[in-house]
Amino acid sequence: MARIFTLYAADGVSSQRYLHWDEIRYKRPPHDLAVEEWWVATKFARRGMYRRIPLVDKAGHPFVYALPDEVLKQTDYIASYASGQIRLSEQVTDPATRDRYLVSQLIEEAITSSQLEGASTSRKVARDMIRSGRQPRDRSEQMILNNFHAMQRIGELRHEKLTIDLICEIHKIVTEGTLENSDAAGRFQLPEEDRVAVWAEENQLLHSPPPADQLPERMQRLCDFANAQSDTGYLPGALRALVIHFMIGYEHPFEDGNGRTARALFYWSMLNQGYWLTEFLSVSRILKRAPGKYARSFLYTETDENDLTYFFIYNLNVLHRAIDELHAYLAHKMAEVREVRRTLRQSAENFNPRQLALLQHALKNPTTRYSVQSHKTSHRVSTETARSDLIGLESMGLLTKRKSGKRYVFDPIPDLGEAIKQFSG
Repeated sequence: MARIFTLYAADGVSSQRYLHWDEIRYKRPPHDLAVEEWWVATKFARRGMYRRIPLVDKAGHPFVYALPDEVLKQTDYIASYASGQIRLSEQVTDPATRDRYLVSQLIEEAITSSQLEGASTSRKVARDMIRSGRQPRDRSEQMILNNFHAMQRIGELRHEKLTIDLICEIHKIVTEGTLENSDAAGRFQLPEEDRVAVWAEENQLLHSPPPADQLPERMQRLCDFANAQSDTGYLPGALRALVIHFMIGYEHPFEDGNGRTARALFYWSMLNQGYWLTEFLSVSRILKRAPGKYARSFLYTETDENDLTYFFIYNLNVLHRAIDELHAYLAHKMAEVREVRRTLRQSAENFNPRQLALLQHALKNPTTRYSVQSHKTSHRVSTETARSDLIGLESMGLLTKRKSGKRYVFDPIPDLGEAIKQFSG
C-alpha cells in the first residue's frame, strides 16, 4: 500500500481533476491500480491538502476545502474579471446605458432563480410584468417579482455587514405573499415546528438540516465568517461567497425560499468584497440548464467528509461561463448599437441614449409596446424624463400613442427601419 501512495503522489494530485467517487469509479485507474485502491490513494493525498473553515456540520465535524490547480485557476480568472480589472464595453461603464443593462440582468436573474424553485411563468410574461409595473397574477409571478426586488435590495446593501436581521430581511422580500404560512416569511424555523428537509422526487431524503434550536448560534457563526470576523486564514473572496451560498442551503433555516435566499446572499458577498461585475451576471440562468449537477455539487460535499471543493469547482465554472456569456452578449449588443448608430448617423444628435436604446430594441422587437412606466423602469429615470423621451419619438413619427385602459402606450410604427432611414436621410 505504501508503494501505491508513493506512485500516486508522484503524479501530483493537485494537478489532476478533482473527481468524486461517483465519477472516479467509472474511470481507468493509473499504474494498474484497482479503482478502489486509486480512490484510497486519492483520498490520502487530498487530506494532506485540506484547509478548515470555522463552520461545522450538525455532528460538529468541520467543513474543509482544498486548492487544487483547477480551483486556483478559476479563482484567479474571476478575481481578474469580476472585479473589473479589464476594459469593459460601454454597455456597463457608460451611465447612459449601464442602468438599462443592469435592470435587464436583474430581471433575468430574478426569473431563472425563481424557475429553479418551480416558478412556471415564461420569460416574456415575467419581463413585461416587471417593466410595466403590473401586479402579479399568481404565485410564480409573485416569486419572480420578489426576486427582482431582493436583487435590487442586495445592490443597496453591498457595503453592509451580514447580520441575521439582513438575512431575514432578504428572505422576507423573497417569499412575501408566496408562503402557505405567511408568518414564516423573514424568520427562522422554530423548535416546535416540523423541520423542513430536502427530498428527491422519488421521496428519497437528500438532506436533513440541523435542529431549529441551533439555528441562531449557527447562523451567527456564518455571519462572523461572512464578515471575516472569524479565524480562517486567507480565503479567496469568491470562495468565501460560495461558502455562504452552500451554508444557507445546508442550514436550511427557513420553511421555504432557502435556495433563492442563498443565491441572493452569494451576490451580496461578491459585491461586498468588491466583485462589482457580479451585479451584471445571471448565475441562475446557467444553473437552470443543469439543475441536477447543481444539486450534486451540494450532495458531493456532504457525502465526502464535508469537502467543499466539489461545490467550489462546479460553481466557479458557472461563474466563469457567466462572465464569458456577459462579454459575448456585450459584444453582440454593441455591434447592434453601432449598426443603429450607422443608420442614424446623419441625425444621431437628435436622439438621447435612452431613445437610441428604445429604437434599437423596437427594430429587433417590432411588436413590443412601450409605456412611461416600462421606459422609466428600464432606464431608472423619472416619470417626467420617461414621458418626454416617448413623446419626443412620437413627435418624430417613430412611435404611435394610444390609450390602453387608464394609461397611454406607445407602439413602434410599421416599417420602423425604413422610417428611420428616411428620417436620417
